[in-house]
Amino acid sequence: MSPRHTEVLIIGSGPAGYTAAIYAARAMMRPVLIAGMEQGGQLMITTDVENYPGFGDPIQGPWLMEQMLKQATHVGTEIVNDLVTEVELSRRPFTIRTDSGAVWTADTIIISTGAKAKWLGLESEQHFQGFGVSACATCDGFFYRNKDVIVVGGGNSAVEEALYLSNIARSVTVVHRRDSFRSEKILRERLFQRPNVKVLWNTEVAEITGKPSKPPMPPSVEGVKLRNTLTGTVTEQAIDGVFVAIGHAPATELFKDKLKMKPGGYLWTAPDSTATDIPGVFAAGDVTDDTFRQAITAAGMGCMAALEAERYLAGILPVAVAAE
Repeated sequence: MSPRHTEVLIIGSGPAGYTAAIYAARAMMRPVLIAGMEQGGQLMITTDVENYPGFGDPIQGPWLMEQMLKQATHVGTEIVNDLVTEVELSRRPFTIRTDSGAVWTADTIIISTGAKAKWLGLESEQHFQGFGVSACATCDGFFYRNKDVIVVGGGNSAVEEALYLSNIARSVTVVHRRDSFRSEKILRERLFQRPNVKVLWNTEVAEITGKPSKPPMPPSVEGVKLRNTLTGTVTEQAIDGVFVAIGHAPATELFKDKLKMKPGGYLWTAPDSTATDIPGVFAAGDVTDDTFRQAITAAGMGCMAALEAERYLAGILPVAVAAE
């Protein structure tokens, strides 16, 4: 199979990838977007979205991604339903191989492969995902005003999620399987000062309970079964929502030992830029964003990546050099 060439090849099809495609296509760069196995990213498992600007009423995550796909296609993006299995970044043009056996060469690459929240691995967690179980307080906390929630985890992410939710929910219970937090001291101190927050040490979630789906009503969380990690004792607690905050895993395995990475495996980019340490390769969205991880910030970075790719091809973008 003969290689095909493109000026801009985008890997990944979440908000960052689709937005990069829209901007690149409008700049007449004829982008090719290789969608991967999970087209649409994490928004495909998100129900009500109220924090994406431009919509007066709540929208569904899958619908939003469908609209982005249509818009990218409408302005001229070629969408390829395939999976990238290998990238060669040591020489130009860059070479990309896919699961179908196709070979692509590209003058620039925009990586938008995203990141996934780590989950507890419970069958009940999967059943209620998006219907009372969430991995993003900033995204879904609004739906739990004056309700009771738990946050699972003990690192910075868990404490930050609990602090955020303490301003919205009636009560927040932090469940941690160890006897101390791994988070920064200042965050711990702030958390302990919140009157509506309590911490259950040496505790893990054994099961999430609630009402099953009965069309047209979706499933809903009503409680959790908690197991003491020291004694094995199981207790039950009524709860309205469960927020899992045990970390994220960026989809960067393809780029290991090929691109500079940040702690946690996120791709490094130059300050105020989407440029990686290899000129002509850009990263946008959750694959590089270990702080915000929002659809709107991912879309914004996708825009940046396309504009920087255009400037790079025109020879007017300074080459980013990785910090030592």
